[in-house]
Parts: sequence; C-alpha cells; structure tokens
Amino acid sequence: MKIAVSIFSFLGLLIGTMLFMQFQVYSDEVGSIEKGYNYSQEIEIVYHGDSLDIRQHFKNLPTEEISIQWPKNSVNPNCFIENEHSCARLSEDSSKFKEGETRAQSISYVIPLENGLQSRKLMKDVFATLKNGDVQFSTVHISAQPDVLGEWVTGLPLIGEQKLTLVNYTMFSGRGAVKDLFWQEGNFDLQHKTDVLSIYSKTALKPAFYEKLKNVNFLSDDYLAIINGTNVDGLDGYRMLFLPNITVSKLQQTVNISQLESMYEFGDSPHWIKELVASYLTGTVFGSEKTKEVAATITNQLTDAQLTEWVARLQDLEGKAMNPKVLDEQLSTILGASTMYVTMNATTEGSYPFLFNDPREIFVNLHKQETIQVVLKDGEVLYSADSLLNALGYDVKTGENGYYVTSETRAFRFPHEPGFYVFNQRRYNTVSMPIKTVAGQYFIEEAWLQRLFLVELTKSDNRITITAPEEQQ
Repeated sequence: MKIAVSIFSFLGLLIGTMLFMQFQVYSDEVGSIEKGYNYSQEIEIVYHGDSLDIRQHFKNLPTEEISIQWPKNSVNPNCFIENEHSCARLSEDSSKFKEGETRAQSISYVIPLENGLQSRKLMKDVFATLKNGDVQFSTVHISAQPDVLGEWVTGLPLIGEQKLTLVNYTMFSGRGAVKDLFWQEGNFDLQHKTDVLSIYSKTALKPAFYEKLKNVNFLSDDYLAIINGTNVDGLDGYRMLFLPNITVSKLQQTVNISQLESMYEFGDSPHWIKELVASYLTGTVFGSEKTKEVAATITNQLTDAQLTEWVARLQDLEGKAMNPKVLDEQLSTILGASTMYVTMNATTEGSYPFLFNDPREIFVNLHKQETIQVVLKDGEVLYSADSLLNALGYDVKTGENGYYVTSETRAFRFPHEPGFYVFNQRRYNTVSMPIKTVAGQYFIEEAWLQRLFLVELTKSDNRITITAPEEQQ
C-alpha cells in the first residue's frame, strides 16, 4: 500500500495531470447541486494475491445522512484516515455517513479472492455505493505486483498504465459509476478507443473494422468497454460487454440494446421491440427479420413529417414504459386512426398485416366484450369471428372442409375456397367470402354478420352494440 501511495503523485503527473485539473473543475460544478444528491468518487485498489484492498474516497456529499451499501463479499469495513476530517461523519457501526458539513469522506475494505486473481473472471459489484446517490465521476487506480501480467478492465476510459520495478499501475477515469472489475492474463490489450468505446482484444482488429465503426450511430455517450471474447461466467458487466468473434454489426446491436435497456422500461416485451426502437433512434434498421419487416411497414405508413414526429415521441418516452401497446398508442396518435399493429405482431408467431382498428368498446347483448377486435381491411369492416360468435352463443371450430359455426338450431360451414357457404346442410352461392382469415385468425365481414346471424348493429362515438334476436339470446 505504501509503495502504491508513494508512486501515485509521480504517475499522476506522468499520465493524468490535465485530467485531474478537469476533474476538479467538474467536481466543483457537481458540488453546487445538493438537492440532486450527486457525488464523485476516487477508488484505490491494491491486489495482494488473495484479496483486493480498497480505499474509496467520496466527494461532494450532501449534508444529510447517507446510508452506505457495502459490497456483499467485503470484510473489514473501516474508516480510511486521510486527514482529520476524512471519517468525521462515519457512524460507529460503519453503516452510514451521519449528517454533517464535511463533504468528503473515505472508507476502506477488503474483497477476499477465493483462489486468488482468476483470468477472465468477472468480479461483480466489488465497490461500495451510497444509497439513492448518483455517481457523476469516477477515478480508479489499480496497483499490483510486477509479476501480475495482464490487463484490467473497469468499463471506464483507460487513462494510462505503468510497469515499474516494484509495481504495475493502471488508471481509469470518466463520467458515471463503476461497479465491476475484470482481469485477463496474457496478450490481451486495449486495441482501440473512441469517445464512447474501448475495445479490448488478444489481437488487433482489421483496419476495415475501425473504418466501418466510424459510421455507427449509438444512442448515448455513456462509456462502455467492449471485450472481444468471453468470461468464465458468461455474464456481461456494468459498462462491460463481452462479444466473441466481434463484428461491427454485432457490436452495434449489442451496444445499442444495452444502452436502450438503461433508457426505457421494457418489462417482458419481445427482444425485437428493443431492436425496433433502437433502429428508429439511431436511424439504422438492424436486428431480426421481424424487426426489419415491422420497421419497413411502419415507415411506409408515415410521411416524412410523421416519421420525424414518431422518432421525437420515442425520444420523449425515455425513462418510461416501452412496450407494444405504448408503441401502438403513439403510432395511432400520429396517424389519427387506431391501430394494434405492433401488439398483434408481438402476439403472433408470424407476420401480421398493418390494419386500422375500431377503438370503440364492443357490447354483445349489453355485455362488454374485451376480446373482440374490429379491423378495417381492403375497405371492409371485419370482426374477429371466434370471440364474437362465441359471445352470440355459437360453437366454432376449424375442420378439414372449412370453418364450422353451430348452435342448437343453426349450423354453418364456410369452406376455405370462395364461392359458397352451407347453412343447415343447404348450399348457398356467394360472390364474396363471409369468413376471411387474417394472419391465421378468422374474421367475419360486417354485412355478412348482420345477414347471416340476424344481429342488429348500433354505433355511437364510443360504442358498438351488437344485439342478437331474442331466440338466439
């Protein structure tokens, strides 16, 4: 520890003087925002063979009481006495910083490493955090014995490395929090660095890869480390993504989806919904064939002005729920007509066509129906047949010779081919088809519904009422 501290000023001057100056200016700005509870941190790590000894310095703290969330695997939580005030607010049980005016506090703890430092082992959640706090800036220093040969990754930008006689030293610094730590031995290095990415790999990637990377749009400037390979647990880390056999396409998709998941609340939405949103926000359609098909269909429905509004509405939803229903609501507002296009594609295994829906409530014999759909297709008004006919008291099934609708006194068969239908074992020729299929679902056309099933239709601004004859009720 003493060795690491003694060389710190030399290394800091050598590789980070300008960064520290910028950091101090930034810290002063953050410190003026007390109600937002933002803070910055500096973390010193010394690897000792069977443990990580960590000193963590918090700066720009609010004056209110703050709970400390220690790493689950940490031992020996304690104060780190840097000066007479560095532990002034730490409670006796080390569970919190008490209310006080001192805005910089320091702690220390140890993370035991079972079997020592393991190559390609992702160490998750190894740093202390402050409850309800938002880390604005982090700096990490890592010191290890000179025989520890490998590359450290934190997810923050790498500022520099020094291999000296007594110690190997690595420094990271950048905006935002840091939670995890990764180390890999052997010929594994930082191969490329941009404003938003660090790419680590055993071997250098081809120049064509970096040329293509210049044209990739990302959703945010939150920094990430991309590791060309895997880790032993198969997990991604906070600000670390593992991509074996990396390609520009794979990197673009993985990074954008990762960024998107931190921007919206997707819940249990299908993965292609994330790809769809990311495609519009980046201006580059990517992902599965379903994503590309849905994106193309939506885009074809929109004018240039509507497309601009669509993207703006997606951006405005940041921090909120994002699911098929929400997307349909936004799309319906822009088009001025109701559609369930995204929702139906999310619940249909294959492709579902773009249709407008009648958003009015449906009542059958005065009972509200939740499952009946009314859609407009090719100038016809279609009602979902299964749910509507069941509500009218009919049994429905699909057989080898068509679609069967039966009750105690009435029986219909609608063949798959056009030209006729059968009612009570008598054939009737038709020009149009009463029953049609849309994406594998049966629908009945409105005029045929009234003619064959003798129902009365009443429509108001908010409601469609379907009433069957009394003998059918």
